[in-house]
Order: sequence, then structure tokens, then C-alpha cells
Amino acid sequence: MLVVALIVQLALGAALVVVAVNGFPLIGGGGGSRAAPPAAGAPAAPGVPRPRTNAFDERRAFALLRYQVERIGPRPAGSPALARLQAFARARLPAGRYEPVPGHPGLRNVVGRLPGRGPAILVGAHVDTVDTPVGMPGANDGAAGTAVLLELARVLRGEHAGGREVRFVLFDGEEAPGDRDFLRTGLRGSTAYARAHRGQVSALILLDYVGVRGLRLAREGSSDAALWERLRRAARSVGVGAVFPDRVGATIYDDHTPFLRQGVPAIDLIGWPYRYMHTLQDTVDKTSPASLDAVGESVLALVRELRAG
Repeated sequence: MLVVALIVQLALGAALVVVAVNGFPLIGGGGGSRAAPPAAGAPAAPGVPRPRTNAFDERRAFALLRYQVERIGPRPAGSPALARLQAFARARLPAGRYEPVPGHPGLRNVVGRLPGRGPAILVGAHVDTVDTPVGMPGANDGAAGTAVLLELARVLRGEHAGGREVRFVLFDGEEAPGDRDFLRTGLRGSTAYARAHRGQVSALILLDYVGVRGLRLAREGSSDAALWERLRRAARSVGVGAVFPDRVGATIYDDHTPFLRQGVPAIDLIGWPYRYMHTLQDTVDKTSPASLDAVGESVLALVRELRAG
């Protein structure tokens, strides 16, 4: 779903550029109600600053990441394993429910909502892992974003109601079946949600590759510049501005793309390139609670600001 930064830079004048990496087309311009097990004390990632705030619980988030990878396992769209994770997530989202993906039997987005005035602020992540015969662990590519979203929902759910509506969506079917022809068959859940809720979303914050050790997040090339700058200010306000350097990276075709096409300000938090993408090495040891914490505290501060606006 992503493209190497050098290729993108050479092709900026030509808008969108399609390449193949590991046989996957990329575009420049990713049951149960049991509690998550306790975190196993992975060491902090070097170079990721510790936030000054402590509203987002990185240990809980890291436990959610581990639960997905180690207890649920590979989670391709439409699989029984993903259905178990979706049930787990629905029970933890405020007003959690399923929303079918039209045209794709068996696929469903998991959505939650905190009431308020519209249009809503939307926090999203993809819940599925890449669909291949050899199941992928998907620690950074799927589990990290899902974990941060669920912990953000828990924190915001406990705060005083008021202001703008906040929605949480775990998109199904982000990955392309068979890990091929992504441009035609990927982004199924986000495309359906954007179509069904046109005009209802004021901003989208997408959480994708947000768990890798030593995380640094340049602005993804198509992400809304003004909203990204607000995120950077929020990150500085909680003491983790170094995680969001002042530079622009590759343009990524991802779950924010259908919203951008509707004119919705949208940003994609995605640490690219990621060397373990769609490999068996995308495991828990590549991730860090410190990275989840920096993202969680920053996005929490941004959502609070947007909610009050």
C-alpha cells in the first residue's frame, strides 16, 4: 500500500505512481470478551521521548497489541480469528457495534461513538492483517494502530461529555486478498464507511504503523498539512515533538484516501518505510510501549482540542 520515498520524490510531478514491492502494488501519493493479558515489560525504544502527560496508558495499549498477535494470531479479513478480535473490540468501544461492508459478505467495520455535535472527529485504524497462506503476525501492521485506538476510546469514554462527536472505526478489509492488486481490492472497509457517512466527518486521524521502536513520523505526503501541524503542536505540548519531525515523507495510498477524495481533512500516522512489512518478522519485539505512548498522548491531546473547537 506504500511506496519507497525515493520513487515518490521522482514522481511528484506526475501525481500518483504505482510500483510493486514484494509483489504488492503500492501507490505513492496500509470472540471474546476476555481482558487483554498484562504487558510483559518490553524495554522502552531508544530515542522515543517520554511524554510529560500520563493520560494514555502505554502498558494497557501494549498489552492489547500483544493480545492480538499472541492470543488471536493472524487476522485476515473474513477469518474466524478476526471475528474474535472484532467481538473483543466491539465490547470495548463506546456504543460499539458492527457495520457491514456492502458488496463484501463477511466483512464488517467495528464502530464506536461518543455523542456530541456534528460533524464528527473520526479516529481510525485497520483491524485486519495481510491475507496470505502463511499467516502474518501483524504486530506493527495492524495490531499497533488497533491497540492505540482502543486505549484512546477507553480514556475519552471516561471524560466529561460535550463538544464535538467522536467516532472510532476499526476498518475491515484494508489489506488486499492474497496480498495483490491492492489498488483495486484494498481499502474495502474505509471506502464503504466514507461512502455511507459522507458529510458526517470533519476530520480523520488514521493510525497505521505506529508501534515500531525508535518511532519517527514524518507527514505522509497526502495528509492534510494544517491538521498535521495541529498534531505536531499537540505532540510538542505533551513533550514528544521529536517523534514528529518537520519533514514530508512518501505519499501513501491508505485508509485515509477515500476521505481525502471527499475533501475531508485527514492525516495518516504511518512510520514508513517499515522493513518488516508483510513478513513473518512483523512481531511484537519490533514494537515498543514507548512508541505507542508518544502517539497515544499526542493524538489524545489533538482529539481533545478538536472536540472542544
